[in-house]
Amino acid sequence: MPHNFTLIKKQAIPELKSLAFLYKHKSGARLLSVVNDDENKVFSMGFRTPPQDSTGVAHILEHSVLGGSQKYPVKEPFVELLKGSLATFVNAMTYPDKTVYPVASQNLQDFYNLIDVYVDAVLHPLISEQTLMQEGWHYELNSPKGKLTYKGVVFNEMKGVYSDPDSVLETAITQALFPKHTYGHDSGGDPRMIPSLTYKNFIQFYKTFYHPSNAYIFFYGDDDPTARLQLMDGYLNGYKAQKINSRLPAVKPFKAPRSLQVPYPVDDSDFGKKHYLTVNWVLPNKADPALAFSMNILAHILIGTSASPLRKALIDSGLGEDVAGIGLETNLRENIFSTGLKGIRAEDGEKTEALIFETLEKLAREGIEADAIAAALNTMEFRLRENNTGGLPRGLSMYLRAMTTWLYDDSPFKLLMFEKPLAKIKEKLAKDKFYFEKLIKKYLIKNPHRVTLRLIPDPEMNSRLAADETQRLAKARKRMTDEKAKQVAAQTRALKKLQETPNSPAALATLPMLKLEDLDKRNKTLPIETSERDGAQILFHNLFTNGIVYLNVGFDMRALPQDLIPLMSIFGDALMQVGTQREDYVKLMQRIGKTTGGIYTSEVSAAGANGREDVYRFFLSGKSTMEQSAEMLSIMKDILLTVNFDNRERFKQLVLEAKSGMESSIVPSGHAYVNRRLQAQFHPTGWVNEQLGGIAALDYLRKLADEIDSDWAAVLARLEAAREALFSRNGLIVNVTLDSENWQKFSAPLSDFIQALPAKPVLRPEWTFNFALEKEGLSAPSQVNYVGQAMNLFKAGFEMDGAAEVVMNFLRLSYLWEKIRAQGGAYGAFCTFNDRTGVFAYLSYRDPNLAETLKHYEAAASFLKNLDASKLDEQELTKNIIGVIGEMDSYQLPDAKGYTSMMRYLTGETDALLQKRREEARSANGEDFITFGEALERAAKESALAVIGSQAAIEKADVGLKVKKAL
Repeated sequence: MPHNFTLIKKQAIPELKSLAFLYKHKSGARLLSVVNDDENKVFSMGFRTPPQDSTGVAHILEHSVLGGSQKYPVKEPFVELLKGSLATFVNAMTYPDKTVYPVASQNLQDFYNLIDVYVDAVLHPLISEQTLMQEGWHYELNSPKGKLTYKGVVFNEMKGVYSDPDSVLETAITQALFPKHTYGHDSGGDPRMIPSLTYKNFIQFYKTFYHPSNAYIFFYGDDDPTARLQLMDGYLNGYKAQKINSRLPAVKPFKAPRSLQVPYPVDDSDFGKKHYLTVNWVLPNKADPALAFSMNILAHILIGTSASPLRKALIDSGLGEDVAGIGLETNLRENIFSTGLKGIRAEDGEKTEALIFETLEKLAREGIEADAIAAALNTMEFRLRENNTGGLPRGLSMYLRAMTTWLYDDSPFKLLMFEKPLAKIKEKLAKDKFYFEKLIKKYLIKNPHRVTLRLIPDPEMNSRLAADETQRLAKARKRMTDEKAKQVAAQTRALKKLQETPNSPAALATLPMLKLEDLDKRNKTLPIETSERDGAQILFHNLFTNGIVYLNVGFDMRALPQDLIPLMSIFGDALMQVGTQREDYVKLMQRIGKTTGGIYTSEVSAAGANGREDVYRFFLSGKSTMEQSAEMLSIMKDILLTVNFDNRERFKQLVLEAKSGMESSIVPSGHAYVNRRLQAQFHPTGWVNEQLGGIAALDYLRKLADEIDSDWAAVLARLEAAREALFSRNGLIVNVTLDSENWQKFSAPLSDFIQALPAKPVLRPEWTFNFALEKEGLSAPSQVNYVGQAMNLFKAGFEMDGAAEVVMNFLRLSYLWEKIRAQGGAYGAFCTFNDRTGVFAYLSYRDPNLAETLKHYEAAASFLKNLDASKLDEQELTKNIIGVIGEMDSYQLPDAKGYTSMMRYLTGETDALLQKRREEARSANGEDFITFGEALERAAKESALAVIGSQAAIEKADVGLKVKKAL
């Protein structure tokens, strides 16, 4: 062990099959080294970064330090890593009190490369004034007499955040609960405050907090733990420990509850029932792990499912459309609990607040149902033991959990080791059956540190913000002397020149890079065994799952009449949440929580490959331990065979919740809605996806809410017709992910489950499609835009080749990134290509521009056709090939592997086809870029446009968009 590290503590974490070592380096850096057999290795370097204002300095620095360093003097090493690494995770995140820089990879050399770039980025960044201008904000002045505007990536990102009511609510809650504290500032940045950030303050913030003495370093995985220390000692050895004032003090408790009103922007349409009301509490910190886990369980008891008593009381009241609030927030020094309603009328705010406290007091007085407690406890325990982090590397999840105590000078192990706290909770519950009721009384009912917050819809707010920005710019312009205007115009030109100037070959050569020979030549294959039983097709994936059964049961949606397709997403909600003949939905949800890891529905619409028919499936999925697998099958059988749809009030609640959820997601996820809208104009699978989850689905839910009141019999008839058409074991797909030994035990109960389903012929009514390309402007109360254009490359004569993925990677991370993000100030720019339908789409995210972005899309084909060696040399080509291979070999947990294997089987994406695509990608050359560019040019003659943005922005762009309301 290098002598510059001192071992503070060695800790076994059997719950996570890990051994952890906590060190302190002579530089003052803290290092947590977690050793286990996970091949998806994780590294992170984080800093305490408490802001003192809302200029977004911490957030802008997070962007900026990844924009070039002493060792790697390229404009954006981050982008180069995205292009050409096998990384399974590359990003950085800003929180209200910390900034973290995590990377992950399965390839050891790649892992070391990523660490080298990231450590140099955070310790030796080239953060010039131009860096702040691009990533944060700057005055844009194209000529001394021209119009002055603001530009900057974070500036526009946060305009998008402040257009989203749920984000506005979250910020307002945190600031209201922590006044005169660092949490009372917006670390992301308020767009009104960002332009007051000076370069001097920007640099000072970096110098204050980005020192090893303020660092929290983390390693995780199967790499050599001694090599970790040697590596980090090399980076840290030149630093001396410093005393850095970054400590986060405890918040001063309120003596009495407070109330606050905050406006948020809406369109000038009906906004009467668009108010929010939440009650928000500060809870204890994580010093006592048993209490911390108890508050997690209590939050789940109260609002975790549709059957939870507080959530149910709020929804049943009819006062609002959906629950609102943060829920339980655990990433700060003190936890927050927050809940309420959205979609209420102004006059119902007091009733909502009263209802919250009446429900809490009733629970504290009369007690919580034992089944509700058991369900929440089992759900928490299952999640902790399964450790299923989805697409997030497990190591990163562990780091973020450790930081919830470590950052505040407490042990990083406290919440990683959950066996003892859970045992203590069970012991407390055995001794005192009112344990959770007492927590409600102490930390919610009698806790004065709370704020009742109303979010008020304001149809004039966006115009006020725009007028305020115009006024600030006018004042700034008026203050400028002629000389100053010339200077700003010169700075604008210099920044644009920098943005347009490619990195030199010498600078790019400094970046560590894998070689093609470092890559596996063969694709990773996924296990699959197929068989048939009683009309159903069984897919089994022999994978180690730690004794958990992952089950997907897929019914053929082609059995449905076409007019029932838009019903299916709410049909799935109803299937799970209206109750069965055996039990109401509360008992059903409790039964699911007590005995499984979750049961849920989903829909799939995917094009087939190699002439395979398209896939339209409705899935009921579940997971459980082997011991509880029979009960899981029993619950799934009850749901499929005995659900009682005839519950008008409950079904309307579900429709209103779904509608409200979609309305809340349009502004923050505008690019996804634009993409669905575009794809629907080219191919049946795209049309189905738009009906299930796009703007068309939202329109359907709005009409359905009215129809429930006017003609419930017709709505009920459609629900019953869907069930009758769908649920047959003929044509059924049953997907099981499990190890072979447990599969032998699970096989017989599964057969009984299949046999219990009706054996009806699957009739496939005719579906018809009349595709017409449109140019739509979908208006929403947003300060930024989401701009999309789509076209069909197959129709333009393009033949699919795996090299297209390499071209796309390059186009996305070179041209689109430079033109739309770096130069245009948008937060994101993408392109997608469906290699089965031929549909190619450009998309932008939180984009201040519209017409200019469309011009960049138009010029992309010429960019590819006319590439020269300065833009695409052998090194650049290799880098993008590596990036594509990394995507092909992405890391997945066992349940995801089983699901991916099933989808490949259903769509005809064979191992042979995947291998062909891999070999084509590895062989990509300059001709492929020209061929793709020519196809784009031909296809663009027949394209569709879709934009989400404000009506004013859409009309001002004057690009021939037909304006419709999205919100």
